[in-house]
Amino acid sequence: MQTIKNTLKSTLTILLVLVFVGCKNEQPQQQATGPMPFNVLTVKKQDAVVYQQYSANLEGQQNVEIRPKVTGFIQKIYIDEGQIVKKGQLLFKLETATLSQDASAAKARVNIAQVEVDRLVPLVERNIISNVQLETAKANLAQAKSNYNSILANINYANITSPVNGVVGSIPYREGSLVSGTIAEPLTTVSDTKNMRAYFSMNEKELLDFSRTFKGETMREKINNIADVSLILVDNSIYKHTGKIETVNGLMNKRTGSTEIRADFQNPEGILRSGGSGIIQIPFTEKNIVLVPQIAVFEMQGKKIVYVVGKDKKVISRVIETKGTLDLDFIVSSGIEEKDLIVVEGVSKLSEGQEIIPTIVAVKK
Repeated sequence: MQTIKNTLKSTLTILLVLVFVGCKNEQPQQQATGPMPFNVLTVKKQDAVVYQQYSANLEGQQNVEIRPKVTGFIQKIYIDEGQIVKKGQLLFKLETATLSQDASAAKARVNIAQVEVDRLVPLVERNIISNVQLETAKANLAQAKSNYNSILANINYANITSPVNGVVGSIPYREGSLVSGTIAEPLTTVSDTKNMRAYFSMNEKELLDFSRTFKGETMREKINNIADVSLILVDNSIYKHTGKIETVNGLMNKRTGSTEIRADFQNPEGILRSGGSGIIQIPFTEKNIVLVPQIAVFEMQGKKIVYVVGKDKKVISRVIETKGTLDLDFIVSSGIEEKDLIVVEGVSKLSEGQEIIPTIVAVKK
């Protein structure tokens, strides 16, 4: 019996020890954690070339609407949409059967008038009739010739040629269509796309900034001092040829509050097409600006915020104002000053007043 009691005591003692150890292991262990290291950047002012972007519409140097000068049925179409044509090349031919008949009749009237003049000349010379009758006959002859030449001109107008070198646009009419000088749509449009024009707009404030940025007493002088501009195509690629701003409209549009500006681009490969679009990039040299990496900025309620490191190594949130981007940086107009220390990585892990271990990184040149 005594042996059984001793065994029970031993077993109970072991169980109590195991329970105590298990409970001890289940208690949360508090690990002392200190400030964590974060990359920080010292704000410095610097000069940089920044780009302002404007949506642009593209047009050929010449967009010529092809319209008939006479009424007639389209007898033959010699070109197709998108075809490159040269100045003087035949595009359309209108049916001229009726005009040809009119020309024959007019030619006959010329012959009759000529016969009358020839008949009267010797009579006048012999003083049989007065010179007035001869002059009247000559006037009739001149009028008959004029009518005849007018009909011939209309026959020639039935052969419609291209007035410029360029690319053919859409052709809304087909052979057999009746056309005239009053048709709503032109027969086609020929665009001279060797040189392209990109039209874009600036509002009044942008135009003032534009005028103050570039040197020159007149707008022409300022335009001449602008560096070449770039064109971003619809696939976000950069067009291989740079362009030059050529004109600034002298009037503001009262309805839109903006003015139109034109930049010209060479188009030897024919990549650019009239009616296309793109984005104009104008380079501006900004002096003493503050650049902040975009990864250092987070947004809250529509405001851009950075963390500034205080002297006690605790972070303080600061709202900033920006005026565009440059590569992967924001251009900061207000909110932080030169020599401020800002956190540039891991801002999502921080909270207001948190102490950190600042690790200085170099300013991007």
